[in-house]
Amino acid sequence: MDAATKRIAKQRIRKLFHLARETIHEDPVLAQRYVDIARKVAMAAKVRLPREYRRQVCRHCKSFILPGVNCRVRVKQRREPHVAITCLNCGKQMRTPLKLRGKSSIE
Repeated sequence: MDAATKRIAKQRIRKLFHLARETIHEDPVLAQRYVDIARKVAMAAKVRLPREYRRQVCRHCKSFILPGVNCRVRVKQRREPHVAITCLNCGKQMRTPLKLRGKSSIE
């Protein structure tokens, strides 16, 4: 794939996620369809979804999740501090580590 194809794919992915965020309150099924299409575009163009969009898709059931709508977000302090996102569609949890900025791993 050339650079132009990947650039167009990223633009389409950005637009589809934007449409999904706008429509999830009125029509959650349509919002899910937008996200499914965005994932297929990314796979066809061999482009990774940007991190901000990857976090809006459940790792287990691949559904579109938006905090306060169909997922619960908690900050946990056990072991390493992390954000625990619970998908309310499948009930599974995803964890995102909270890293302390500016601290070295030697200390």
